[in-house]
Formats: sequence, structure tokens, C-alpha cells
Amino acid sequence: MLSEYDFASRKGGVRAKYLKRLRHQANIVVLEPEVAEAFPNQEAVNEALRGVLDTARAVRRTGGLANKALHPPASKRRKKR
Repeated sequence: MLSEYDFASRKGGVRAKYLKRLRHQANIVVLEPEVAEAFPNQEAVNEALRGVLDTARAVRRTGGLANKALHPPASKRRKKR
């Protein structure tokens, strides 16, 4: 950092000038450590989330999962009454 930067001075500076805009426009998400370990970078996180979105859209569109291998085991399914 250059020595001419003077952060101690109050003249001209505005505290939290962009805070309101940042709160409304930023997409910051904090991952739990064990989740963060699985994703080496931002692109990996986005790719995984797009996959989840694609699956959710397919389920809504078709009313269920087409591939039986993706269905939960019978013991985990809710029984219809």
C-alpha cells in the first residue's frame, strides 16, 4: 500500500457509502466448510447448482423422476393413504 494513502483522515470520505447498494445487488453466499471442500471454484458451484435446477425443472415438468434409479428406496418413500 502506498504511503500517501491516509485512512485516518475524515475529510472527504463517506463511511459505508455503497453498503445499501451492495446489500441489494450482491449474491454472496457462505458455504459450510465441508460443502466448500467439494467445490474447488465458483464455476464448479454454479455447474452443480445448474444441475440441481435442471433436475427440479424436469421433475415439475414430468411429475416425477424418469430414471427409476434416481427414486428414493421404497423404505424412504411416503406411503399413500
